Amino acid sequence: MSSGRRTADKPASPLSFIGTGLSYIALCATALIALVLVVVPLATGSQTYSVLTSSMAPKYAPGTFLVVKPVPFEELRVGDVITYQIESNDPAVITHRITSMGATQDGTPTLITKGDNNDITDPKPVLEVQVRGKLFYAVPYVGFAANALGNSDRGAAMQWGAVALLGYGVVTMVRGALAKKRGEGETPQDGTGTDEPGLDSSDGGDSSDGGAGAASRSMPGSGATVTDSYDHLETGDPILEECDHCTHDAAHRHGSATRKPVAV
Repeated sequence: MSSGRRTADKPASPLSFIGTGLSYIALCATALIALVLVVVPLATGSQTYSVLTSSMAPKYAPGTFLVVKPVPFEELRVGDVITYQIESNDPAVITHRITSMGATQDGTPTLITKGDNNDITDPKPVLEVQVRGKLFYAVPYVGFAANALGNSDRGAAMQWGAVALLGYGVVTMVRGALAKKRGEGETPQDGTGTDEPGLDSSDGGDSSDGGAGAASRSMPGSGATVTDSYDHLETGDPILEECDHCTHDAAHRHGSATRKPVAV
């Protein structure tokens, strides 16, 4: 005798959905932060700066993180935002917008710059040797954290921070994949047996005939085998079967059928 057992699927709790969603959001945010703050600047040879004053507010307010990409001096145009040294060979820099082009008395090209929030242009023209690059893109508020680190430790800290964020993202992804794999491994088991007494599923008829078939059983004291047909379950008609080598004179009754004498 065999009996089927079905394993009930465990319903997913709302907290698990929320946790999974937050994990993927954190992973996407990690990848975006690493891409914007570390990968792109390194790949393009750009330098990073933080805005300290309000001369370019409100678009580039204090705390804005600037990525400045080197470009040829002759490609600069009026309206470009550039970062340049206040004095040649001085590490202190300023980021302002080009308002016009000029030249020295000997014909050396210069740039006239001004802060968007300033009323007057910068007092000195900018020479090619002073220009560090053209603004590539800016990220608001990130510069506050960079300022706290200082210029000397900023690059290393950002790289380690990006590595930590990427590591967290990888761990989150692996945990999600393992959880999904465990969920798929708990497949329900369909029962194929029956709990009817005296009937073994291994002795039944062909299951492809819609449940109709025959089962064998032995008659006590006779040594004969009686085959019971279940086709009458659909029609309601009694079926009488003869038994080979039987000494009894009655057919077996199925359903509501009455016993009748059978010639042996």
